[in-house]
Amino acid sequence: MAFCAQSKLSNLNLWIKTSVGSSSSDNVGGHHDSLRRRAPKIRAKSRMMVKMTASTSGSSGQGSSTVAFEEGQLERPRWTGETPLSRLVGALISFRPLFSIMKFGARQVLISTAEKTNIPWREMTRQILESDVYKEMGSIEDPSLVYPDYYLNPFHAYDEGNLSWLAAAEAEAATMSMMRRAIPYASSLDEANQVVRGNWLNAIEEHHQKYSEDNIVRQILDIGCSVGVSTRCLADKFPNARVTGLDLSPYFLAVAQYKEKKSSPRMNPICWVHANGESTGLPSKSSDILSIAYVFHECPERAIKNMVREAFRLLRPGGTFAITDNSPKSKILQASSLLRFLFSAYSLCD
Repeated sequence: MAFCAQSKLSNLNLWIKTSVGSSSSDNVGGHHDSLRRRAPKIRAKSRMMVKMTASTSGSSGQGSSTVAFEEGQLERPRWTGETPLSRLVGALISFRPLFSIMKFGARQVLISTAEKTNIPWREMTRQILESDVYKEMGSIEDPSLVYPDYYLNPFHAYDEGNLSWLAAAEAEAATMSMMRRAIPYASSLDEANQVVRGNWLNAIEEHHQKYSEDNIVRQILDIGCSVGVSTRCLADKFPNARVTGLDLSPYFLAVAQYKEKKSSPRMNPICWVHANGESTGLPSKSSDILSIAYVFHECPERAIKNMVREAFRLLRPGGTFAITDNSPKSKILQASSLLRFLFSAYSLCD
């Protein structure tokens, strides 16, 4: 038995599931059939809609306003899926010389767009690359980890994919830029961040309080944590919990650990784990809240299935499983040009 909550926000979708009793993990197989085509449709028969609000007054909730999700006329943007345009895009990308030009153009568009909205992309990148972040690698990397084949391909316009210092150094600026474009009506980056991250955190908290067995959050796992932006948000929201950020890229984790060391000390320091989200090696029934944010759209179907199966293994009875990702039905996403999203949203596996 499982409860499912789905919230739609701008071009983002949030699915939340609560495992109920020890039989929850046994039911996961039935949900895998719904993961056939694209990022997860993990819906149980019992469904609840979560009202998403944006607040500019902190956690008090005062001054909050409802944020509407507006669907486009298509199931997904024309430049994705099995369409003539998407096949043309695939052919262009597969032609190396042309893809290099497209990649360069996409990078320049994303960087210039970010800096026009007061996101200091180049400066943020420079500060990381000229820092002592490289010293973190030794304590982060698991040299015995075997990477899945799809993770070794060029990705996000980086030849080494997520296994590079440049990708890690630019990740937070890219995230901020995407956040700003996802909420185009926001007056500032802080407001856009509050709409996206604030609503995401509130939905998780409200759902867990409603459906968990004791409302206590002891352990949180953030799978696919990248450079730790979402992980730090979870740690801020639930300061009494022990939070773990897990990712396949030791470069991203090194940046996450470096930035966390530079911030104010926490009562419960964040733990960073270099592992595969499909098979984490962590103890069963060890997480009260498990989050996978903006990961599934970048993964092949087999990886998504494995991560969902692993998530349910890791959840305690009454635990909350939150999935957040781009909504292909979003009017904002459908109206965006391919060039603007080639660098930041191009997926290895449509």
